[in-house]
Amino acid sequence: MSEKAVAVVTGAYRGLGFETCRQLARLGYAVILTARKPKSGEEAANSLKAEGLDVTFHPLDVTQEDSVTALSDFLVAEYGRLDVLVNNAGIFPDPAPWSADSSILCADLDAIRDGFETNTLGPLRLCQSLIPLMEEKGCIVNVSSGMGQLSEMEGCCPGYRLSKTALNAMTRILAEELKGSGVKINAVCPGWVRTEMGGSEAPLSIEEGIKGILWAATLPADGPSGGFFRHGKPIAW
Repeated sequence: MSEKAVAVVTGAYRGLGFETCRQLARLGYAVILTARKPKSGEEAANSLKAEGLDVTFHPLDVTQEDSVTALSDFLVAEYGRLDVLVNNAGIFPDPAPWSADSSILCADLDAIRDGFETNTLGPLRLCQSLIPLMEEKGCIVNVSSGMGQLSEMEGCCPGYRLSKTALNAMTRILAEELKGSGVKINAVCPGWVRTEMGGSEAPLSIEEGIKGILWAATLPADGPSGGFFRHGKPIAW
């Protein structure tokens, strides 16, 4: 069993998830990099291992119960516990923002269901399965988006917006039920970041985008829980 703190990052073979793995490993965590694509996940983990970092790949499809169970079984067998869960895996199921097809009036309901399955129910599956391994302490980060803020809700992209709003609600529900346990859970908007999803015109680099995720993943015992943050600062729901 590892004496290091153990962290799981989902959807981590590229972008925000990949850099989160790198930075957590640099902080001394034993990191489990997970991805739905085994080849890409293996390559990503091996590249971090080549930097001398303690990173292990494990396949994970957050939409499949048996895949989540397999990850839980692996953690029990190899580490016996979990200290940090970063629910980063997500999809953007809608047409391009502000295109005619992105209107909620002509939304594909199957695409909206896909958004919920990955962006909301996926993190919930992980929480249900892995919180029992956290031994009454640890940090959970639900990577959300300002597009899910009710206070600033605009039109278009209903699959993404609705799934992230629901993820925020799930964060609040879990935070209330975990009160007094020592497990902290928060939603984090990384901002508009230059990733495959964010596009090349986004103002933030990946390194800038993960700062808030890293902050929420490494909170002290008296840190906040049940909040919505961007760059370590609270934002409106």
